[in-house]
Amino acid sequence: MSIRPRRAAASSSGHTLLELVIAVALGLVVVLGALAAYRSQRQAFAYATDAARIHEAGMNALMLIGEQIQMAGFVPADAPAPLAGPAIFGCAAGRAVGTDAAPSCEALTNRSDGIAVRYRGDGVSTWTASNGQATDCLGQAAGAASAEIVNRFHAKASSSTGEPELYCEGTGKVGTAQPLVEGVERLRLRYWLAGATQAVDASALAREQWSAVVAVDLCVLVRGASFPRRTRYVDCEGAQAIGTDGRARQAFWRHVALRNAGAAQS
Repeated sequence: MSIRPRRAAASSSGHTLLELVIAVALGLVVVLGALAAYRSQRQAFAYATDAARIHEAGMNALMLIGEQIQMAGFVPADAPAPLAGPAIFGCAAGRAVGTDAAPSCEALTNRSDGIAVRYRGDGVSTWTASNGQATDCLGQAAGAASAEIVNRFHAKASSSTGEPELYCEGTGKVGTAQPLVEGVERLRLRYWLAGATQAVDASALAREQWSAVVAVDLCVLVRGASFPRRTRYVDCEGAQAIGTDGRARQAFWRHVALRNAGAAQS
């Protein structure tokens, strides 16, 4: 009589251990599956957030530069004199430097184009500063009504963070460019002359031809955050490219007509 209970207990113990092993294995499968789903969802969320930031940066850059190009050449009806130079001046693979009267180009290592936009500022063409003066691209006071404003745009890597940014140097503080939009890796600009059948690079224009520019093809290439991945994108030349640094990129295009073409020299 004493043997049977021991056998029953041994049998009951064996079944309980087996069930425990199975339960632990199933629990591990569930946990691993949940972790994989969590990592996948987290990665998808990070990619979506990065894409949204890229899109926002690209649209902001297009808007900021596009509005300035549209304003190029503006002169109020009661202005005492026309502009001292062309409404638009561009640089291929470089940024505009030098004086406003005689701008020149300085090469950029990232091969990004640069552009300088000129117009007269007043309470209509710009937001006014607290002292009533017209403002430049950075909101800096740039002079009394009808003051000539020159805003210079280019893209380069920040010296502090290493991230690419869109910069503007305004008349309010000549010689000091400040960042406007983070993530802008490159600007690509092509120019339309009056009566032309195709746009050309800045390098193809002689100094006296800038006053004949009537429209600009603008492209902004924006770079996202770094992830362990390879990405495909279309660059500002319209060519397929592959990013090997784990960063997504997207190009944004806009055709901008100069609303005041010819007015600056009239």
